[in-house]
Amino acid sequence: MYHYTECGLRNVWLTNGFTVRDFNGQKAVSISDADQLHRVIGRAVATKPYLTGTELRFLRKELGLSQKRLADLVGSTEQTVSLWERRGRMPKGYDRLIRLFYLEMIDGNVKIQEMINRLIELDRNQTEKLIFSDTVSGWKMAA
Repeated sequence: MYHYTECGLRNVWLTNGFTVRDFNGQKAVSISDADQLHRVIGRAVATKPYLTGTELRFLRKELGLSQKRLADLVGSTEQTVSLWERRGRMPKGYDRLIRLFYLEMIDGNVKIQEMINRLIELDRNQTEKLIFSDTVSGWKMAA
């Protein structure tokens, strides 16, 4: 069996679906279809009674969200999400909501996927410089 700690969780073991190779004396592990494996791990984590901090971090990363965007999604703060991930305790309502978002996304709920993709794009497209122009119809953000 292989102890799959690369996913960020300490309790994941693989019975097969991996290859161990030796490169110049260093052990390298190749995982077969890691994306599908992560979806299966995510579903197992999301259907537990409660999330630990590391499990929350795993689901957040699988959703493709930063701590800030997850906080925006559930109506909290980035510092609070960070605290949940470090201490492993969060209110039940937030726990259930995050698990619901994850399960709906991997089950193909298009509206949830669109909302999460918009949040991910906000992370990618954060601009530091905001440029505005005064037009005939008033001030507008420049293209």
